[in-house]
Amino acid sequence: MKFCSVCGHVVSLRVPPGDNRERFVCDNCNTIHYLNPRNVVGTVPVWDNKVLLCRRAIEPRYGYWTLPAGFMEIGETTAEAAARETLEEAGARVEVQTLFTLLNVPHVHQVHLFYLARLLDIDVQAGEESLEVRLFDEADIPWDEIAFPTVGQTLRFFFADRVAGGFGLHTGDIFRSLHDG
Repeated sequence: MKFCSVCGHVVSLRVPPGDNRERFVCDNCNTIHYLNPRNVVGTVPVWDNKVLLCRRAIEPRYGYWTLPAGFMEIGETTAEAAARETLEEAGARVEVQTLFTLLNVPHVHQVHLFYLARLLDIDVQAGEESLEVRLFDEADIPWDEIAFPTVGQTLRFFFADRVAGGFGLHTGDIFRSLHDG
């Protein structure tokens, strides 16, 4: 950040009075600009024993498979954002159920939240950010082509919980791996 979004003057990185972290502070109007993690929200859309995945039509990870998800907008609840993203990316109408995974991704300043969701029908179609959408049995999941570690982890939790006969809330941290670049 170089300029204040309030008055347009230059900002500098410093610890404001009463704080313990460096923040961008306007040198003119003293506005403190907090940079906080962004929420990525989505669903695990299920029809019978299959999960709906989207093949990405955008970077990062163009051509890789993901659960429908995206950035939460101001004025939405996390569940509303998850349903919206599922409709936008997969043309899928869902009944959002319980929060299933909450995964911190500190190296990209994000928190990923996935809800279990029941597909209301299978009239699905790729949105602008998807090349294709498809229902997968567990055995057919393209594990080597999963776009993000949070998606792979969420899918592993889903299939393990299904075998165990009950779904719970899963939390964790995803740290940068050596192959992340």
